[in-house]
Amino acid sequence: MSMLGRRNAAVLIAAEMAQYRAARRDGDHSAAWNAVGRAHIVAQPFFAPHLSAHWHMLGFAIALRDWREAAGQLLRLALVPLGSLTGRLPVGNTGRARISAFRPMPVPPDLAKMISPHDKPVSR
Repeated sequence: MSMLGRRNAAVLIAAEMAQYRAARRDGDHSAAWNAVGRAHIVAQPFFAPHLSAHWHMLGFAIALRDWREAAGQLLRLALVPLGSLTGRLPVGNTGRARISAFRPMPVPPDLAKMISPHDKPVSR
């Protein structure tokens, strides 16, 4: 795996967020959730981008009037600082409320090729 530093992570996150915004604008909710979830996977090791991913998810959930998702995002926004401090962040987790905030998930192969083991949060 190649090394993904903060600068490269920011580029990848920006690309995924551009996909998210385009899908959201086009009304493709599934593609929008997929893109913001991928941004979340890359953002997890970095406090501010991780928090930002959940803010975007919260805003999208509210726009869709998906109150279950919105409530889950509020919980996750509260957990981000704790997870960042303890390093207990589930690798590959897409950040959606319908998935446990503590469940590791497989990292999509294309993202895994760009993320070094040193970039991945440790799930304990």
